[in-house]
Amino acid sequence: MAPDVEAPLLAASSKPAAAAVASPPRRNKYPFFCAVLASMTSVLMGYNVAVTSGAQIFMAEDLGVSDAQIEVLSGAINIYSLVGALLAGWTSDRLGRRLTIVLTNGFFLAGPLVMSLAGGYAALMAGRFVAGIGVGYALVIAPVYAAEISPASSRGLLSSLPEIFINGGVMLSYVSNFAFSGLPVHLSWRLMFAAGVVPTVFLAAGVLTMPESPRWLAMKGRRGEARVVLDRTSDTPAEAEQRLQEIEDVVAAAGSVAGNGNGGGGAWKEVATKPGVRRVLAVVLTLQFFQQASGIDSVVLYGPRVLAAAGVASNTLLLGLNVVFGVAKASSILVAMALTDRVGRRPLLLASTGGMTASLVALGSVFAAFGGARDDAAVAAGAAVAVVVAFVCAFSVGIGPLAWVYSSEILPLRLRGQGAGVGTAMNRVVSGVVTMTFISLYGAITMAGAFYLYAAIAAASFVFIYACLPETRGRSLEDMEELFHTK
Repeated sequence: MAPDVEAPLLAASSKPAAAAVASPPRRNKYPFFCAVLASMTSVLMGYNVAVTSGAQIFMAEDLGVSDAQIEVLSGAINIYSLVGALLAGWTSDRLGRRLTIVLTNGFFLAGPLVMSLAGGYAALMAGRFVAGIGVGYALVIAPVYAAEISPASSRGLLSSLPEIFINGGVMLSYVSNFAFSGLPVHLSWRLMFAAGVVPTVFLAAGVLTMPESPRWLAMKGRRGEARVVLDRTSDTPAEAEQRLQEIEDVVAAAGSVAGNGNGGGGAWKEVATKPGVRRVLAVVLTLQFFQQASGIDSVVLYGPRVLAAAGVASNTLLLGLNVVFGVAKASSILVAMALTDRVGRRPLLLASTGGMTASLVALGSVFAAFGGARDDAAVAAGAAVAVVVAFVCAFSVGIGPLAWVYSSEILPLRLRGQGAGVGTAMNRVVSGVVTMTFISLYGAITMAGAFYLYAAIAAASFVFIYACLPETRGRSLEDMEELFHTK
């Protein structure tokens, strides 16, 4: 597509060369700035989800919280996030993508503040509930905004930013766990939660400087404003015009489907009447299911427990190794970011799920081989650390970020906000089930059995991706309607 646009543009601009040369570089950088700012909310999301990984050690000692309560507290945030995920589509379609991101930051201010001041388990759960609503909102709105603000040439990269920042937040939570672990027990875990409160105000103010999504503006009939945003976020003026025309075509089609003004209801009726729409929704739901069912959050939230079972005895060492996992996870996202628009979504997804399957089998085998043998504790611990690093890297180089990228780009415009909400709800339900059952699961079938089960699920995800997911690299969001027959 790019050569067909650029050749006539260059020919037409041979005389007014200065004007043609001055503006494209600025427009090329602007969508990156917007996507980064919107995705910063995902740092708070990752931080709030993962901070209990280390904080649970000190909460148990300070407040007498039991293993069963820790299991519920850690996983409940994913169930609570359903409220935010299911409301996010409705909110973003009415208030706009930008104000919805501001609202998300408000939840991330209130929830951790309540937890840091909690005097008992009930208050901890109340704060976790508020933060969970913010998690649901963040998971929906950041990828949608990044996808809608981006030109096709960089959409894969920019749509990966929310997942990159989520992992950055996870890594920062591990650093916080390690940094505050030396303080008195009653203070350490409170500061771990409180550290996530301060950035929210600054991020909310920064988001107000971003433009609104051009697709949302077009949906609301604000064509002139949409054109201004597209001029600033497209690679060329010709591409801006093309994107606007494609958006207006899709909006017009959505309007004709909606019938008597009930856009959301009319769009959802298509799920029952159009095979293409059903296929897209099925792909989104299945991809989100597999992303979480393979056990990534068991490692993210219970990494210290996994390593302790493998023979690591020191709390300081456990929290330090957690930081190593966070760095490996975040670094691998950068690889996905660099390759997704060059290699494509499908090869990365296949490599990712294949690597996850192999590493989970290896981790299960470590526990099966060494079990309770204390004489080989150092060998078992070293092998477990190496395999866990391989697992988080395999996850983060593919299905971690690309489940969100792929889901947000294949949904039709008229279903994008609410469809992303339903996909996120699936993601959070599965994550909640995994994290709220992990301690009970390995207690029932051993650590080896738990990770063998996750390996089987990862293998099934490889088969699903190979059989059902076409490549989407380089296609405009509106082209997806042709690819999946959703027009």
